[in-house]
Amino acid sequence: VQLQASGGGLVQAGGSLRLSCAASGHSISRHATGWFRQAPGKEREFVSALSWSASTIYANSVKGRFTISRDRTRNTVYLQMNSLKPDDTAIYYCAAAPRNPVLSALPNPNGYDYWGQGTQVTVSS
Repeated sequence: VQLQASGGGLVQAGGSLRLSCAASGHSISRHATGWFRQAPGKEREFVSALSWSASTIYANSVKGRFTISRDRTRNTVYLQMNSLKPDDTAIYYCAAAPRNPVLSALPNPNGYDYWGQGTQVTVSS
């Protein structure tokens, strides 16, 4: 199982980015996928997750601004990020949870077995 995160970059506050998490070795339709982020000097935090059945969950800090989705044909999960703020600056990681925790448990990073390498998102003020 491999995950390749991409799509990060430098954007001004208020701008948008779309992150991609391309999966290989497993089907995103069968496993939950989550996005986490880690800012310098801070702990890793949950951003959003998509269950195998396509239910979604978001951190309160991104609710209404970020949207998680998937493309089965590309075996890829996306994170559309709008109205970006400087506080969104972090390395973003995608992760796969083959054990499929219940939706309410998806914010817990311990439920994920595979992690991508991360992509840097920098939001300037």
